[in-house]
Amino acid sequence: MADEAQRTTEQGAPTDEASATAPDTTAYDGASTPGNGEHLLSQLVAHLREHRTRLREEWAERIQEAHLLTAMTPKEMAAETTSVYDNYVEVLETGSVEALQHYARDLSERIIPRGVETHEVVGIVLLLRDVLARSLFEKYQRDFSLLNEVLDAYEPAANRIANTVAVSFVDERERVIRQQQDAIRELSTPVLPVRERLLILPIIGVLDSERARQLTEQLLSGIRKHRAKVVVIDITGSPDVDETVANHLVQTVDASRLMGASVIITGLSPKIAQTLVTIGVDLSKMNTIGDLQGGLEEAERLLGYSVTRKEVSSSS
Repeated sequence: MADEAQRTTEQGAPTDEASATAPDTTAYDGASTPGNGEHLLSQLVAHLREHRTRLREEWAERIQEAHLLTAMTPKEMAAETTSVYDNYVEVLETGSVEALQHYARDLSERIIPRGVETHEVVGIVLLLRDVLARSLFEKYQRDFSLLNEVLDAYEPAANRIANTVAVSFVDERERVIRQQQDAIRELSTPVLPVRERLLILPIIGVLDSERARQLTEQLLSGIRKHRAKVVVIDITGSPDVDETVANHLVQTVDASRLMGASVIITGLSPKIAQTLVTIGVDLSKMNTIGDLQGGLEEAERLLGYSVTRKEVSSSS
């Protein structure tokens, strides 16, 4: 019995040797440790700040080799690349793109008037991403496992930064284009006061639906501002209008009449006249005169002014 008990004890209790060779199920797994990605990013940020000057200069050289930002002077490029680099690293550290969005908008406001194109901005950001990635390869080339972990942490952040800068630049560029278009439209449809309560609206170029809508808005605003009683719309410089624009022109006349102003249309081309007849416009609502001079004379007559021709006698 004693022998059986001894054998049972020997089988049930693990020896020290067996304990030493058993696998350790609590071994450290860096990829699955919570917060490991943040730790890697903090190491990455420290590396990029330590080598800031070298990496920024390498990036600037790559920009010059790619012939990007050629509209900027070397001094301007150095200042902007330094700012972009610092903002880039800050976003990697904080994970917040708000500051980068604000900077990207400010940068766009400065460089768009200089003629910098969208592909140039996207290009320099992608070059920076490439320069930093190459630096990481150099640093971690002896440990491919750690390199993969670093790249897994870096690439999503780098892609988000590139996307943020590109979208901010495109948004700002579109805003500038819209402003320019509005300014051009305003210059192309000026409402000019000729004398008290008399306005003239010369239309030059193609009159599309959008421009016709803006024309109506500006004219009604001018009638209210100048308390106009007569408006002369001269379309000598507009070769043609489609049916939609012709109807809009009639609506403009009606809206002006509701605001107390009579409208005289001058300079109708034969093609526009045919369009107005074809679409069945009530011509009784429209006061048309052949040319601008005749239109101004009619406008002055409606305002109660009389035009007299003064004979100039030549002295012998």
